[in-house]
Amino acid sequence: MNLVFAVAIYFVVWWIVLFAVLPFGVRTQEEAGDVVAGTPRSAPANFSLRRVVVINTIVAFIVFAIIWAAIEFDLFDVAKLANQPLD
Repeated sequence: MNLVFAVAIYFVVWWIVLFAVLPFGVRTQEEAGDVVAGTPRSAPANFSLRRVVVINTIVAFIVFAIIWAAIEFDLFDVAKLANQPLD
């Protein structure tokens, strides 16, 4: 796997994992008991973007490492997958 391909795959994995990590540990204003006027009750009470980015980067790195290992150790052949006809 060359560097450009690795960076592209990591970028895509990072953004996909973000949507899975985003709701981790989020408490709504309604759950916290402090709804700010003019906001929905389901809005986050204390959102920490730094925490989400750090957790997301760690999880994305683990997912990327699995993908990298699968490609490097020929668990599946990417070239062969590209030439397979669709059923």
